[in-house]
Amino acid sequence: MDYDFSRAHSGAMETTFESSVRAEFAPKKTYLNTASTGLLPARTVAAMRTAVAAAAVGDPTDMFADVEASRASYARLVGVPERRVAAGASVAVYSGLIAASLPEGAEVLTAEGDFSSVVNPFHVRSDLKVRIVPLERIAESVRPGTALVAVSAAQSADGRVADLSAIREAAREHGARTYVDASQAAGWLGFDADAYDYSACVGFKWLVCPRGVAFLVVPEDLGGLTPLFAGWVAGEHPWDACYGPIDELAHSARRFDESPALFSYAGARHSLELLEELGTDAVRAHDLALADRFRAGLASLGHQSVPSPGSPIVAVPGLGRRQGELSAAGVEVSDRAGNLRAAFHLYNTPADVDRLLDVLSP
Repeated sequence: MDYDFSRAHSGAMETTFESSVRAEFAPKKTYLNTASTGLLPARTVAAMRTAVAAAAVGDPTDMFADVEASRASYARLVGVPERRVAAGASVAVYSGLIAASLPEGAEVLTAEGDFSSVVNPFHVRSDLKVRIVPLERIAESVRPGTALVAVSAAQSADGRVADLSAIREAAREHGARTYVDASQAAGWLGFDADAYDYSACVGFKWLVCPRGVAFLVVPEDLGGLTPLFAGWVAGEHPWDACYGPIDELAHSARRFDESPALFSYAGARHSLELLEELGTDAVRAHDLALADRFRAGLASLGHQSVPSPGSPIVAVPGLGRRQGELSAAGVEVSDRAGNLRAAFHLYNTPADVDRLLDVLSP
């Protein structure tokens, strides 16, 4: 693929956004699969190589400082103080932590077909009442007695964006807590974590971090969660909390930290730094313009995508079967629930959209 950012407006000056992205990414394929895994920036790859090489000779870099820098950067991206952010590796682990905090018989409201890591930990507890409704009916389905609403900000299977404002207001009206998985949203949506009781997010998708990075945001009062998996990193003074029971847990969300995948965090701080430099607004405008270009092209080919306005994830029913064919042609997308799922992110170009449409053409 000719990775040339001058394509959209012939002869136009390269923007700061475009030059910054071009310096960090050089995909060898038409990569439209960020909803599965994001590409790593050059600065992130370099930092991880440095960390691995240093560890190999017994002179490791300070990767715990990388964890703290990543925590602070993510906190800025989602609009909360870093003391409310826990650093871990998995949304499922944090969903399980929240599920474990609920009393017997509590009602949890979830969306039909939502990602398993968000909802399954609530189903594992057979003493909870888990109610499943279509995504579009979440807000109207909150009722007296609902303890928690758990939902993805954007659906993995087809990109539909939840009406988070309506869900928040309905939950507040009925005294329910909210738990939002931002894994398919943070990095492009401008996600405001302060608006919800809990939120979690993996880093390896739209935040273009390595696998092994995830974050949990909790309320100022820590949300009534018990740090069930607290290890030494959960201590207020971790290096003094290595043996026996921890005398003093961290006073912040750090009490919910998992022992970190340090090499992943050595890279993550640089990925998050890049997103801060580019700005979520610019990333969103770029991503959505490409998604809209694809939707328009699909219509011209006689295909209708799942309605997902305002989302960079576009799912086309019935075309998932062509994923292998597209991959063989150098175009990477996903087959999800029978849909062909394309995801457009900061390193994609109009030429990528047109290449996908060309391969899909009769």
